[in-house]
Amino acid sequence: MRFKIRTAGKKKVTRRWVTMGTLVACSAVGSKTINVARAQGVPPAGGAISQTQGQRFDIAPGPLSEVLPQFSRAAGITFTLSADSIGTLNSPGVSGTFTTQEALQHLLQGTSVTFRFTSPTAVTFQLRVLTESVDVTARAPGADPYADPDAPYKADRLSSSKFTEPVVNTAKSVTVLTQEALEDKNATTLREVLRSTAGITLGSGEGGNAFGDRFFIRGFDARNDVFVDGVRDAGVSIRENFDDEQVEILRGPASSFAGRGTSGGALNIVTKEARSTNFYHFGVQGGFGDSTRRGTVDINKKISPVLDVRLNGMVQYADVAGRDFTTDNRWGAAGAVSYHPTGNFKITANYSHSYLWGLPDFGVPTNQVTREPVTESGISRDTYYGAVNRDFTKSTQDIGTIDGEWRINEHLTLDNKLRASHSLLNYIGTIPENPSANGATAPYSSNLNFYSGYVQLNAQSRYEPVDVINDQPEARIIFDTGQIHHSAVLGGEFSDERISIQGYSGLTSELTTGPVAFTSSGAPIVTVADPPHYFYGAHPIQLAGNPLKYKVGTRAAYLMDTANYKDVIILSAGIRYDDYHIRSANNTASNWANDGITSYNASLLVKPVKIGSIYFAYATAADPVGAELDATSSAYGGLAATQLATQIFGPQKSRSYEVGTKWELIGRHLLLTVAPFQTDVTNARETAPNGLPGYTSGQIVPNAAYRVRGIDFEVAGKLTSKWSVMGGFVTMDPKVTKSIVPANVGLQLANIAPQSFNLLTKYQVTSRLELGGQAVYASEIKGGSLLAANGGIAYPGAPNPTFLPSYWRFDVFAEHRINSFASLKLYGQNLTNKTYYDSLYQSAQPFVKVAPGRVVYLSLSLNFNKS
Repeated sequence: MRFKIRTAGKKKVTRRWVTMGTLVACSAVGSKTINVARAQGVPPAGGAISQTQGQRFDIAPGPLSEVLPQFSRAAGITFTLSADSIGTLNSPGVSGTFTTQEALQHLLQGTSVTFRFTSPTAVTFQLRVLTESVDVTARAPGADPYADPDAPYKADRLSSSKFTEPVVNTAKSVTVLTQEALEDKNATTLREVLRSTAGITLGSGEGGNAFGDRFFIRGFDARNDVFVDGVRDAGVSIRENFDDEQVEILRGPASSFAGRGTSGGALNIVTKEARSTNFYHFGVQGGFGDSTRRGTVDINKKISPVLDVRLNGMVQYADVAGRDFTTDNRWGAAGAVSYHPTGNFKITANYSHSYLWGLPDFGVPTNQVTREPVTESGISRDTYYGAVNRDFTKSTQDIGTIDGEWRINEHLTLDNKLRASHSLLNYIGTIPENPSANGATAPYSSNLNFYSGYVQLNAQSRYEPVDVINDQPEARIIFDTGQIHHSAVLGGEFSDERISIQGYSGLTSELTTGPVAFTSSGAPIVTVADPPHYFYGAHPIQLAGNPLKYKVGTRAAYLMDTANYKDVIILSAGIRYDDYHIRSANNTASNWANDGITSYNASLLVKPVKIGSIYFAYATAADPVGAELDATSSAYGGLAATQLATQIFGPQKSRSYEVGTKWELIGRHLLLTVAPFQTDVTNARETAPNGLPGYTSGQIVPNAAYRVRGIDFEVAGKLTSKWSVMGGFVTMDPKVTKSIVPANVGLQLANIAPQSFNLLTKYQVTSRLELGGQAVYASEIKGGSLLAANGGIAYPGAPNPTFLPSYWRFDVFAEHRINSFASLKLYGQNLTNKTYYDSLYQSAQPFVKVAPGRVVYLSLSLNFNKS
């Protein structure tokens, strides 16, 4: 007897069974008969309870060995398994009000297990008996446990216990990059994930804030709103994806879920956990265009029925396509352990280490006359402005977590997550800027009417270690009030974050040759078209000393409840209070601030049919002073040790309104989301321009206001059994509504793309061949000050913003499954070799980060799966 098991998103595996095992489970719930999907032959006994009576189930995805005991307790049944192999199959779980039959249909979706009644109180569990070769979809070992196994681009659930309903019933815009989507995007860093996601704009570092993973969600800076498995990853880092299960982007204010900040939303990285199965996955990749050499390994081992272990590793050596000299090297290792001695108690622990190093690229200058990057007006896109013999990047992350979960009964689960982490961002780089218009450098300075053709190469450096201890106790409470089912979460967060920021001294250059034979404050002035690549100084390079040190303490409590009336009306509400204390100090001065922050969220969701929902949601957020922990002054969102009390302001506050609808179509394997939204911000900070009466140039001033209004469109899943899609279109109208500069009112917000689009799609041509591609679009981005897209023009000059041109990027890929365990994948990124840009800095004379050029990757994957 032959049959094929199609593992979701992976190859078809044909297995020959010598014998067909049968699993028998006896269930006794008084006179209640359990009937299930594809039950055969035996009708319920005359005295059986009706199958149409529904009850509430809340069972998370996982292997059947963990899911079935939970279902047993919830349904009041007993069962036995005659073979351990059935327990290794993964179930998508079930959440909602269902009859027993409907609940079991959900539990068994994507498995090869069926049930047959042998008597009114006895059920036979067996693998599907097939008379011919047919396809049965099952979740592949190591696949994303939160994704639909039949449509791996679509996430059914979020990883956080704070979201108790499936995504379709979650009254919030959410974008989930599942494991298969990350693989098909060939996104190995968080930056590449965000570069190709609609509604996200990348940002730039500078002297006052760090270069690294900086990005904007719905127009709001979210560089310090990154979470790993629900715990804030403080500071700015450069993040690798080798250990990621999926990436979740919550859009709109999320302080009641995530704490301080999160005005535009939050990003949660879900890491890989140990599973109750055995698999060995290996991958190698080579790049043509950036000389990539990359290898990965992912091994999971079921040590015993109660202990599972998983190991992940990665190493990479690469250049950057379309940019001279730049390198991107990495290695990392991660381990996870799951210990589950009983069905209601589990301890998980994981640790990851990553190290990224190379020669950094901080971009190209802008033309002050045309207001666009110099690479748009004749300068080659690969022109490099750094010091090959001096510049470097070294980024390290170490994250360790232990999580204990105790399910006391069907009503109460206790959980405690403890995290310790250390990261180090360490670099010296070069930013190409316009020479000063004062003194001896004035002849080489450009202005709005004159382009000199010269650039000043200023050194930027940082040594920023970050240490975090975070503990999150939580109680999840399930109860009913009449016909309303409640899923409540009561918890707290206690964190201690310590950050030290300093730069390097001895970076002045002694360059005295070339077209300009002098230096300006140690920064050489050179031609834009032909910069030197080696700088030499008379002083040793060493840490400058006198670091700015932050100590942030947070004590928080939150309560959330989701009230579900028959899966027709779902009301959710939450409140969180944060006691936020920050202290900054250097060798000579210190400062502090303390804020009590209360945040709310509330939503009403109505399900006119099971496959759809319509909702209204309201949420608030607050950004206290110093919340941007990589910043060295209020101009960048930080708290300087010498900052005047008059420059320490109350929190920036935001509130959001969202009306949306979500629909699961085509057999519930395609999720469509449409969500109009508006976010209003008050007490926003802005920069006083030069010449504004009553203000000092560069002074930070509160009480500005702005709003972001827009619509999110998203799709994820399958159009047919062979055609997968994932994409989105986000259009925003971000406007300044209050400013100390009258000309700013009505301007667009600086440094964000008002419109963006992405579409990832693939088609299974044959059982062995898949073809796919990706299109990415971003509209023009206008630059300016801390708030408005005004170009940083001195008062009372008319706004004249710098800008990044709009662009389209196109990728294609083809995957061929050689046999049951090996596959080849060819991926072409930026096929047209389009010169486009990641980000520009918020100033009148910004430097611009150039995105990678065309590159072709060839990958070989080996997947050995054992039961």
